[in-house]
Amino acid sequence: MIAPAGHLDGGTVGQPLRISADVAVVGSGPAGAVVAARLAAAGARVVILEAGPWLTDPPPLSAFGAMAERYVGMGAQVAWGRPPVPVVQGRMVGGSSPINGAICWRLPQDVHAAWLARDPALAEALPWGELERLTDEVEARLNVQSTDPAVAGAKNRLMARGADALGLAHRPIRRNVRGCVGSGRCLQGCPSGAKQSVDRTYVADALVAGAQLISRCAARRVLWAKGRAGGVAAQAEGGGAVTVDAPTVVVAASAIHTPALLLASGLRHGPVGRHLQGHPGVSVAGRFREPVRMWEGATQGHEVTGLRDQGLKFETLGFGPAILASRLDGYGDALAEQVADLDHWLDWGVAVRARGEGRVRSWRGRPVITWQAHPEDVRRYRQGVKVLAELMFAAGAQAVSPGVTGLPSPLTRDQVGLIDGAPLKASAYKAAITHLFGTCRMGSDPTASVVGPDFQHHRVAGLYVADSSVFPSNLGVNPQIPIMALAARCADRVLAA
Repeated sequence: MIAPAGHLDGGTVGQPLRISADVAVVGSGPAGAVVAARLAAAGARVVILEAGPWLTDPPPLSAFGAMAERYVGMGAQVAWGRPPVPVVQGRMVGGSSPINGAICWRLPQDVHAAWLARDPALAEALPWGELERLTDEVEARLNVQSTDPAVAGAKNRLMARGADALGLAHRPIRRNVRGCVGSGRCLQGCPSGAKQSVDRTYVADALVAGAQLISRCAARRVLWAKGRAGGVAAQAEGGGAVTVDAPTVVVAASAIHTPALLLASGLRHGPVGRHLQGHPGVSVAGRFREPVRMWEGATQGHEVTGLRDQGLKFETLGFGPAILASRLDGYGDALAEQVADLDHWLDWGVAVRARGEGRVRSWRGRPVITWQAHPEDVRRYRQGVKVLAELMFAAGAQAVSPGVTGLPSPLTRDQVGLIDGAPLKASAYKAAITHLFGTCRMGSDPTASVVGPDFQHHRVAGLYVADSSVFPSNLGVNPQIPIMALAARCADRVLAA
């Protein structure tokens, strides 16, 4: 894909640059892209600032090469705690959408109801019917559809078989794709351009409508004075300082980078940076008699939803042999035998709707993340590992590698009960966090929230936050579509101001 007109590569900006706009949007991920497209279509002069590059070449075949090129911190960003936990985010035009699993969920109505029960003022700000209408718009633009059986691959069919055997509700995952051929490389970036990530959709729409995008240009401060936003100060990778003068600023840089930017801008009002929530995930690897080649077929094409009310959602996974090999246990000849047998192994994961909370601070303008699992989260890790093992055995696995310190590995079917005795300490589980929320919470009480029901900062007029940091809680499901629906609502509030 060739970057369209309206895009300026910040790597070429070596001298100070000053631009005037009606709206400065910080971040080009799902939230920022929707806001920019919606405002530009309404006639506003919009400038989008994105710290990452616009990557138009096919992604690297190597998973580790893709992580180095496309992930924050080369995939090594962590939340500090006991133990430290990886925090997975993309860093490019489109945010994480080019390298996520393309999983699409609508905002669950029970989650929405809980938000309103906690703060009834949100009923007018986030009316269910309007969010559903906006969700319909987003899903139509992204071509959201259930995984085509023709590209599902063995790993997805096997999860369906296991769930049927256990009597658990399950379904093909709904994904934002068009013409998927089952390359199995969503987490590196789609090599055929089938994933309808926001760089290909809403960012492109914004530029067609007249917006300007500056990539490789990191926002450093929101400019504000006397309680009013005035623009954004940024730094281009080419060395030039970039200033966008704008009476309206919409920050959509993620639940990590948005609070860090506000703090770096001297905006410490409310619980900014606090209440970080997410979906930590753990996985189990299984060995099957027949080859399954987990790196083929839709990357994440099937899910088990029957335990969502317990904070657990199970998903197939898909990544290359190098990462799969890292999930296996053992050493020496035993490990070598498993690696030689890699096409018989697959890995499935469980996302946990965690109770644990963390915090984002700003140190020299960069985010510092802390997060600690709640004891209930660790119990869910253990429950999730056991259900994954049961799913695999029900689907025909011969053995599983639970990836839990203190358990033998691999386990046979008659050893599944040993998982009930697995340690209840977070360090025993190999978790990673995705889907981040809550660090600039929306609410009617200025002492307990950062932005009001209109998405506008409680203390700085003209400053809005549009990403998942405004969510009052985590969702328990993949948030890309809800983020985009709420971002559309934010854009409409900006237009109405």
